[in-house]
Amino acid sequence: MDVDGIRKHCLSFPHTIEMVQWGADLVFKVDGKMFAVAPLEVAPVQLSFKCTPENFVELCERQGIIPAPYMARAQWVALETLSAVSESELRDLLAQSYQLVWERLPKKRREALTGAASSKAASARSKTKKPVKKATKAGTSKKSTGGRRK
Repeated sequence: MDVDGIRKHCLSFPHTIEMVQWGADLVFKVDGKMFAVAPLEVAPVQLSFKCTPENFVELCERQGIIPAPYMARAQWVALETLSAVSESELRDLLAQSYQLVWERLPKKRREALTGAASSKAASARSKTKKPVKKATKAGTSKKSTGGRRK
């Protein structure tokens, strides 16, 4: 996969934007939070992205993958060559990177981005309680008065 393929794949994720930052780095963000960086000029690394702590350890043991400079403490890895992982694995790793960043966004912000306000209203309607009826000795029922006597 080349930079154009990476770009196309990253931009397929909802609410993703790209921008050139730090001179010549193509940065992919969701709601202002980075999940992948690809240099547009010759550089020691070809692509950096966030990963899980488990994947960070496993990926850093592979040839051609190193802890990302300046970002390793946040579990970012850097590919020295794009062939360090297969194309399908790279797609999965980029999707995971996006998902990790997406899940760290505040819930209200994720809802605002997805327009989940309408689904929130629908779930609130389904959770509304009907008035509780109490049975009387005669077998008839009457509505609860909320603990107040008449």
